[in-house]
Amino acid sequence: MKADEAKSSGVLALVESHRRFLAFLENRTGSRDEAEEILQEAFVKGIERAGQIRDEERAVAWFYRLLRNELSDHWRERAAERRGEEALARELADAVEPEPEIGNQLCHCFVPLLPKLKPEHEAILRRVDLEGMRPVDFAMQKAITPNNAMVRLHRARRALRERMQRSCRTCAEHGCLDCSCEPAAKQARQPS
Repeated sequence: MKADEAKSSGVLALVESHRRFLAFLENRTGSRDEAEEILQEAFVKGIERAGQIRDEERAVAWFYRLLRNELSDHWRERAAERRGEEALARELADAVEPEPEIGNQLCHCFVPLLPKLKPEHEAILRRVDLEGMRPVDFAMQKAITPNNAMVRLHRARRALRERMQRSCRTCAEHGCLDCSCEPAAKQARQPS
C-alpha cells in the first residue's frame, strides 16, 4: 500500500470513528457541547498532522492520544477561566460603591471624549462607569466572558486616561471635583 493510500485509509478510519470519539469525550466532560468542541479541535489538528498516519490500525490509537491531549488542554483552560472568574468575583465583592453626592460632584469633562474611543471601549465605559452596570452583567449582555469584560474595561479606562491627559492634565493626573476644562474637552473633540 502506498503512503498516500495509507494516509487516506487512516483519515477514513478517523471519520468512521467519529461517534466513538464523541462518546469518549462526552463521558469525560459530561457535556455534549464541550465534547463536540474538543473533538472539532482535535480533528483540525489531526488533519494538519495527517502525514503522521501510516496505517489504518494505528490511526485510531494515534487519534485517541491526540484526544487525551486536547482534553488535558481543555481542563487547563477551564481551570484558568475559573480562577479568573473567582478573582473577579472577589474584586467585585470588595468594591465599594461611592456615595451618590460624590458622583454628582465629579467632573464630567471626560464624557465628550468617549466618542473618540473605540466603540467597544465607549460602550463598556458608558454602561459600567456611567450607568453603574456590573462588569459581570455587561459580559452576559455582550456574550463575552467576565474576564474579557474586565480586560476590556481596563483597556477602555487606560484609553480614556490617555485622551484625558491630552485634554486636561490636572483632571487626568489628580482627579477633580469641580473643574473648568470644558474648553480643553471641546478642543479634544476636534479631529486629530
